[in-house]
Amino acid sequence: MIGKIREIGSAVKDRKYTRSLFARYFTVSILIIIVCFSILGGAFLVFVGNYWKDEKTEIIRANVSDLARTTGDVLSSQRMEVDTEGTIMMLCNNLRTVSRAVNADFFIVGSDGRVVICQESVVTDFQKTKDENEGGNSCSIHSSYKFSDETLNAVRKGSYCEITKLGGMLETNYIVAAEPITVNGETVAYSFCFQPLEQGVNLYVLDIFKMFLFSAVVALVICFIAVYLMTYRLTKPFRQMSYATKRYSVGDFSPRVEVRGEDELASLCAEFNSMAAALATLESSRRSFVANVSHELKTPMTTISGYIDAILDGTIRENEQNHYLRIVSDEVKRLSRLVVAMLNMSKIEAGEIQIHRSKFDITELIFTTMLSFEQAVSNKNIRVEGIENLESVTVSADRDMLHQAVYNLVDNAVKFTPENGEIRLKLNGDEKNVTFSISNTGAGISPEEISKVFERFYKVDKSRSYDVKGAGLGLYIVKTVIEMHGGTVSADSVEGRYVEFTFTIPTGGF
Repeated sequence: MIGKIREIGSAVKDRKYTRSLFARYFTVSILIIIVCFSILGGAFLVFVGNYWKDEKTEIIRANVSDLARTTGDVLSSQRMEVDTEGTIMMLCNNLRTVSRAVNADFFIVGSDGRVVICQESVVTDFQKTKDENEGGNSCSIHSSYKFSDETLNAVRKGSYCEITKLGGMLETNYIVAAEPITVNGETVAYSFCFQPLEQGVNLYVLDIFKMFLFSAVVALVICFIAVYLMTYRLTKPFRQMSYATKRYSVGDFSPRVEVRGEDELASLCAEFNSMAAALATLESSRRSFVANVSHELKTPMTTISGYIDAILDGTIRENEQNHYLRIVSDEVKRLSRLVVAMLNMSKIEAGEIQIHRSKFDITELIFTTMLSFEQAVSNKNIRVEGIENLESVTVSADRDMLHQAVYNLVDNAVKFTPENGEIRLKLNGDEKNVTFSISNTGAGISPEEISKVFERFYKVDKSRSYDVKGAGLGLYIVKTVIEMHGGTVSADSVEGRYVEFTFTIPTGGF
């Protein structure tokens, strides 16, 4: 696993990123904000343009209607003997006032389709426009206008308001509003209003756009700052993870990622730190395992090699050879146990071990296991208590695997019991579960280390220094075997007095 971490770290270190995660996230966020503001601005300007047209159309329509009514009233009140020039001048002045107020072009068209009164030029006799165009309109702009009968007929039917070029008479689209002027129920003229559509909309929208642009720039600046700070903070854990991964690749597992909040990112950071702690523990265990295994292999091999060489070259006398050969045999068995433990651990981690259940008496298995340690117990003058009180209990389990677990517990107790010490066995069973416990006197285990004794490669060498042989796999295998049978295992200890291991498994399977 450490090799994999180093490969990942090297890949991260060697890869040349043209843009960092922070830059990409910040750029994407800013682009999204700009696009959203652009869409908002475009839609806003469209709505403003439509609003302007609707409002302008309504204002023009109302003023054209008022102008037609006022003009009709003025013409109705006139008589032939009244000076009409002053009246027409009054109408012209009225047109000028309304045009300036509405910012549009108001004028009056005669029944022949020609402009007869505008704010710039008037005829001297309004009634003459109905005859032979005597007088005419001298305005350079309005004199070119000639409204078709179709347009006048449309106006004569009632209020007229359209956005049009009037059949090509106008170069661009205008808001054209008109109203018939009636005198005594007869249409005598028409009030018209022209408002250039594009010019009016553009000016109005441009003013609105300037206000929107200023507001958008201020909002975008605030958004840029907020997104920058948010992006920097959001990507900070990833930068820390990148740095930590690089350190892990060279074997330094000390860096940790800062955990803030309770969201998914905080959970990821916490899991990353847990992984780092597990890797650190694994690396420490691996180094300890390598050191332990090297020691465990080197010591018996040195002993075996030395004694055999001494026997072969005659250094050891013939009558002493059997004694030393027994030592060699013990060391070979020790090597065998170490190899078996390592193989079992590999099979457990690979998931290759399968449970093969059979019914057997667990008490008989405990007796048999204890007999295999008879010589070691005798050599250390250890008292074994409680074995005579064990009652027969039948279980359904994998006999070989359970034997390995019991053997490791007994071996552990014998190794760490001092001379003249005591080992106590207990076995309790009912229809559902069976509980086995083994305790031994001795140095015990500290509270800080009692929770770690079932970890692989862990050895409590300092506090339990009577016999430190082993690679720290025995209790790990015990825990794995018991849990595979659906049981639990625990340890209890009082320093300087005793240590006790207990496991419970179902008697009839699960």
